[in-house]
Amino acid sequence: MKQQKGVTLVELMVTVSIVAIILTFVGPSIQSILIKNRIVAEINEISSLIQYARHHAIDEQALVVVCPSTDYSVCSKDWNNPKIVFIDEDNNAIRGATETLLVTISATSATSLMTNTTDTIKFTGTGEANETTEILLCHKDGKAENARSLSVTLQGRVKMSTDSDKNGINENLSGTELSC
Repeated sequence: MKQQKGVTLVELMVTVSIVAIILTFVGPSIQSILIKNRIVAEINEISSLIQYARHHAIDEQALVVVCPSTDYSVCSKDWNNPKIVFIDEDNNAIRGATETLLVTISATSATSLMTNTTDTIKFTGTGEANETTEILLCHKDGKAENARSLSVTLQGRVKMSTDSDKNGINENLSGTELSC
């Protein structure tokens, strides 16, 4: 008797069929997990940037600005652009030649959309923000269950949205469900 050294065509076809069936059911949920993870990673990145700006304002006792910018100098209104943090010595929301660029982050990914209720976020030397603001990050599919937000209070605190009622849709600081 010879020892078998492989698999038969029938065994191979059964295995491929089982794998195809499993992937049919698992594929969509994996895509959903990847979308949520990308959104959470981006919202964590902007949260870190804002918290860095606040702490730097307190440490240096200076006015620090967080804003989107296409040229790393003049603040724009489109929060999908790269974001910059700089010390704004003359309080004009334009980074002058002598004003230090502290840190930058890249533009929002092509699959996401970021909006903000203010054009710039400014922190004073006490860590207070110039006004309350809410940054909303959505996936391009527009589904509310993929939306996340950050709220910056007047005290300068940064708070992330949560799903307090466990319905799959996060709520902002005031308890309103997020929508894209």
